[in-house]
Amino acid sequence: MASEHDRAVLQAIFNPTTPFGDVPGQHQEEELIDDDSGFDTELLKNVKELEMQGVSAAEAGDLQCALQRFSQAIQILPQRASAYNNRAQTLRLQGNTAGALEDLDRAINLSGVSGLSACQALVQRGLLHRLEHQDEKARADFEKAAALGSEFARQQAVLLNPYAALCNRMLSEAINKLRNPDIL
Repeated sequence: MASEHDRAVLQAIFNPTTPFGDVPGQHQEEELIDDDSGFDTELLKNVKELEMQGVSAAEAGDLQCALQRFSQAIQILPQRASAYNNRAQTLRLQGNTAGALEDLDRAINLSGVSGLSACQALVQRGLLHRLEHQDEKARADFEKAAALGSEFARQQAVLLNPYAALCNRMLSEAINKLRNPDIL
């Protein structure tokens, strides 16, 4: 098994634009999950089945059926974040960005900004903010999702950080000068 230092070196080799020692997921102890312990087990089982049906319908291209399944899940357990997150994805696919943002806000609030649903909702909302050229809002969402363990969000937050972009460009120029000292 590789040591922490070995992983940092490999990260620097394969991802030279990241700071040395920044190994994604290195300090994440456990898999990200939602805390569903406060819900009735039978209702939770039904809601999860409806969500699975909704995901299957969306994958098959039947967005209307998916929307119905996620809405049914929300009616059964309106305090559970996951179905709002899934419905937001379906609404986005239908072109309803405002509805998607509303469901994502609800999912994030219900989750207490922790767990898998929060992480996924923050990433989705960050992407929607980027599409609307609201980079500061997007970066804030990506940073929160990155803190929850999303590697994709971490990369997006770095891309949106103007100081990191400037430092990366300067570092790349310095490395190129070291590799090719004769070229000005």
